[in-house]
Amino acid sequence: MKLRTLGLTVLGTVGLTALTACKKDEAPAAPAATPPAPGIKAEHLPADVPLPQDEDAPAPKGGGSVQGIVTFKGKPPAPKPIVPDSDPNCDGMDLEDRPVQVTDGKLANVLVRIQGEIPGQAKPPPGTMVVVDQNRCMYKPRVQGAVIGQPLVLMNSDSTLHNVRGMAGAKQLFNVTQPPLKTKEAMPPTDAEIIRLKCDIHPWMTAWVVMSPNAFFTTTQEDGAFTLEGLPPGTYTLEAWHETLGTRTARVTVKEGEQTPASFEFAAATK
Repeated sequence: MKLRTLGLTVLGTVGLTALTACKKDEAPAAPAATPPAPGIKAEHLPADVPLPQDEDAPAPKGGGSVQGIVTFKGKPPAPKPIVPDSDPNCDGMDLEDRPVQVTDGKLANVLVRIQGEIPGQAKPPPGTMVVVDQNRCMYKPRVQGAVIGQPLVLMNSDSTLHNVRGMAGAKQLFNVTQPPLKTKEAMPPTDAEIIRLKCDIHPWMTAWVVMSPNAFFTTTQEDGAFTLEGLPPGTYTLEAWHETLGTRTARVTVKEGEQTPASFEFAAATK
């Protein structure tokens, strides 16, 4: 399986020359100008619906693991300034947009996953919800994974109005308006592989949800580290996806009870 929305796929192991791929965004239409996609209706959730905690799920028992680090070579692009003067309720938010977040040469917000279906693994999506929170006029988390069919819940923790436009490439999946404070909306399942979330009211807001047919995925933090545990023995294609830098892949062989190293390097665009 290959990503259909962003990036160039580079097969190989660590040390391959990094390639970059960017796709410029088209300016979104105003919320009133584009109604929700036909047939897409959000199910309103009551305020007492429990949401998952911000912690990793327990690792599957048995199998092997893949562990590594995603690094960035060169000078990262400068962050874009955010001027939220159009909405005083956004006070206290981050004033810079950093799609390429690099700390000491380590790259955050990279979705690392095993491509394709895993033989012998159950296909039904997990029962937990995938939550995207609108907090201080930013989407949190910016990048996360989900299993195909897993419920996607949009939550507004701000004291201001938001709308959430879900896009798969140029196709609109949904467009919902969310009143202030703890509003939760459950989106219907979709077969889209990469979902981009935008707010037309606050155009700097962006988030990504990458859908997979298996549950072996994780998102790197500031240290760029990743670990996938409980993988059945076998040979897999490991993929690292970034919203602007594209995709890297490597073949990895997992053995029972052993840890397999696999790292990725992205690089600054060359002029």
